[in-house]
Amino acid sequence: MPVHPDRPIAIYHEHPDWFRPLFSELERRGTPYVRLDATSHRYDAAAPRPPYALVFNRMSPSAWTRGHGHGIFYTLQYLEHLERLGVRVVNGARAFLTEISKARQLSLLERLGLPYPRARVIHDPRHAPAAAQGLRFPIVVKPNIGGSGAGVRRFDDAEALRAAAEDRVWSLGIDGTGLVQEFIPAEEGRIVRVEVLGGRYLYAIRVYTNGESFDLCPADICRGLDGAELERSACPVDAPKNGLRVEAYEPPAAIVADVERITAAAGIDVGGVEYVVDARDGGHRFYDVNALSNFVADSPRVVGFDAHARLADWLEAEASAS
Repeated sequence: MPVHPDRPIAIYHEHPDWFRPLFSELERRGTPYVRLDATSHRYDAAAPRPPYALVFNRMSPSAWTRGHGHGIFYTLQYLEHLERLGVRVVNGARAFLTEISKARQLSLLERLGLPYPRARVIHDPRHAPAAAQGLRFPIVVKPNIGGSGAGVRRFDDAEALRAAAEDRVWSLGIDGTGLVQEFIPAEEGRIVRVEVLGGRYLYAIRVYTNGESFDLCPADICRGLDGAELERSACPVDAPKNGLRVEAYEPPAAIVADVERITAAAGIDVGGVEYVVDARDGGHRFYDVNALSNFVADSPRVVGFDAHARLADWLEAEASAS
C-alpha cells in the first residue's frame, strides 16, 4: 500500500537536531510522515495497531547524556509492542538491543569469528584492574551503554588504572556495566566507517583523526559523563564540517561482506560499522556497531550522492511494501 496521510511513515526520535536533513527531504517530496518524540511518548498496551506504514526507530543510546536515559529502556518495550502488533519497525528491538550494549556487540563479533579489540566485561569499576590483566596497555574503560563516546576513559598503565579504580564516583553508566578494552593505535591516524541501507553496503568514509582522543578512535569520544559537549571534531559524521580530512573510501570486498554479516546478525536495517587498522600489525579490528546512523555531513560532496535522499527512497519503498 502506498504512503498517504492516513498511513504515514513514523519517525521515532529523541535528539532534536540530528534528523532534520531526513525531515527536510521527506517534506520536499511531500511524503506523509509523523514525528514521534521519544522524550514525551507513551502508549496503551490495549490499543489497536497504529496506522503507521512503518516506524523508523532513531532512538540514541546517548540519550542518557541529555537527561533522557529512562527513555532508552522504555523504547525497547515500545519496539517490542509494535512488533507484536505486526508493525514494520526499521531498526527494531533486536537492532536496538545491539545498539545499547557494547558487551552484546562483542559477543556478536565473537560469534561471527570477526576481529575486535580484546576486552573484558565488568559491572564495577573496582574490578577493572583485575579485568585488565593479560590485556595490552593502553586500555580504555567504557560504559556498556555509551553513545557519542560518553564516559570513556583511557589508561596508559596498570598503575593509573589501579588509582582510578579507587574513585568512588566513577560510574560505568546507566546499566552499571562496562568494558575494559585494549586501545588500538590507528594506522596513519585514520578510521573507517561503513554504512548500510536495507542491510546492504551504501558507502564508506575514511577519517583522518587529530590523534587527541582517548578511545579506540576519536569517533567514540564526544561527550563527558556529565553530558557536556566535548570536542566533536573527530566524530565521523561531523568530520567534513569541522575541517578534518575525510574521504570516500572503497573498503575491500571482504570487509564489506563482513559488515553486511554484522548488520544482518544484529537485525540492523540502517546503520554503520566502524573499524580501525592496527598500526602495530596491520590487522583490522571492528570496534563499533551502530544502529543510529546520521550519515556523513555534506554527503553529496564527500561520497558523491545525497545519502538522505537514498534513505528516503528506501523508506518509501519499505512503507509501500508493508
